[in-house]
Amino acid sequence: MEKIKIITDSTADLSKEIYEKYDIEVLPLLINFGEESYLDGVEINPNKIFERIENEDVLPTTAQVIPSRFIETYKKYVSEGYKIISIHMSSSMSGTYQSAFIAKETLETQDIIVIDSQNVTAALGMLVIKAAKLREKGYDIAKIEEELNNIKYQIRLSVYFDSLEYLVRGGRISKTAGKVGGMLGIKLILEIRDGLMSVKDKIRGNKKSIKKIISDLENANLDDEVPVILIDVNNIEIKEALRVYMKNNKVNFIECPVGSTVSIHSGPGCCGLVFLNK
Repeated sequence: MEKIKIITDSTADLSKEIYEKYDIEVLPLLINFGEESYLDGVEINPNKIFERIENEDVLPTTAQVIPSRFIETYKKYVSEGYKIISIHMSSSMSGTYQSAFIAKETLETQDIIVIDSQNVTAALGMLVIKAAKLREKGYDIAKIEEELNNIKYQIRLSVYFDSLEYLVRGGRISKTAGKVGGMLGIKLILEIRDGLMSVKDKIRGNKKSIKKIISDLENANLDDEVPVILIDVNNIEIKEALRVYMKNNKVNFIECPVGSTVSIHSGPGCCGLVFLNK
């Protein structure tokens, strides 16, 4: 059986316990406040970021993992006899995938597979968990690659956004789409479409937003092997409502914190579910 190492980046937004359970290597993106740089999830967290944004009235920038960091990491594991599955944030949102691909090409080895997840946050994380499950079944890296590329477009994200200000400021959605969220009482449910964040529904009020997210889950044909993932950035009301629903209906789910890179673009108050629709 092949020795396989799974590598991802910090936008996968899984918990430390899951990374340790499945022996996942996580390469952090950079969070930049002017000339100061911090490793996502290592040297800074969302609470510190929002505190600085409020105090300094400046939105930090994010920077991809650079090729040299991938080369260093890949060399380490290949030298130890591993074959590598490297799964990263959508290439439409970040250059991290391209950095990983450059590193693979530089090393000129067939022992590394680089996958563009076409997803972000726990939707990327779900693909990482799936890779770990396939590795447990004894799949080789070619078969894991095939399976992941087959299912990555079946991952669904249904997330409530309290405001689209941060997504607009970060250039992740258009100003036109952002204006919709400014209408009185209108809340937006976002999804990932073609590797980008996209407005899925426009809903008035929190209660209807919760019902919509639950409806999306109920209409899915869930993959029992992979848990539903509950994500949030400081939205206790919606998180608790979704948690209670899933517990009462015996849904297999886990909770994962949204990390610094994704939080910068989502802003506070987002909350929702990620699930794999077979």
